[in-house]
Amino acid sequence: MKKTKLGVNIDHVATLRQARFTRYPDPATAALLAQKAGCDSIVAHLRKDRRHIQKEDVFLIKDLIKVPFNLEMSTAASIVAIAGELGPNQATLVPENRKELTTEGGIDLIKNCKKVKSAISKLKQKNIKVSLFIDPVKNQVKAAKELGADIVEINTGKFSQDSSKAAQEKELERIKKAAVFAKEKGFFVAAGHGLDYTNIKKIIKIDEIQEFNIGHSIISESVFVGLVSATKEMISLLNS
Repeated sequence: MKKTKLGVNIDHVATLRQARFTRYPDPATAALLAQKAGCDSIVAHLRKDRRHIQKEDVFLIKDLIKVPFNLEMSTAASIVAIAGELGPNQATLVPENRKELTTEGGIDLIKNCKKVKSAISKLKQKNIKVSLFIDPVKNQVKAAKELGADIVEINTGKFSQDSSKAAQEKELERIKKAAVFAKEKGFFVAAGHGLDYTNIKKIIKIDEIQEFNIGHSIISESVFVGLVSATKEMISLLNS
């Protein structure tokens, strides 16, 4: 049986810290605990507004962990420059709106072609693998290929939010078709956004998806059971 990889996003450990502007809880400690539990990578989103993860966090995490570090980021020149200085194993380009609670959708590669192309070029000059967070649409997969991305991460946000079974099944089929097409195009295929311990059971049946990046639900579960146990539980579900 193939092993499905898990990237643990530790942003919301920093969200809790920033609520009181204390030194704890430390996202770097969270990264080490998720690594101890057996995750395959650590994910953190350095936003322009620094609402949770701070610049010093990503440098400390990169220095401490032994698993790959996936930096989620916008195409903003200041963030691209930090990524070049940091040298994460992977950079995932995502859209970023100032007042959003969380990422609201995939990056539109056609509308933002020039910005994305420039960011990819600068990241690849630093030997950083580039992933593009996109909606499950074929023309976005095609654009990702033309732009020279290494990985596509399919947005599962709508699937996760749909309340009716019919709507969820429809979105699941869209994700399946996009994943198959992306695999045919030679991409390593990841997925994420809004996934939890219940809805993941449907989406893991899509064999083309090789990695899931999950944060909020794991950090939320860790409040009750601890981060090591919460991470191990998700790993078990992914490979059941």
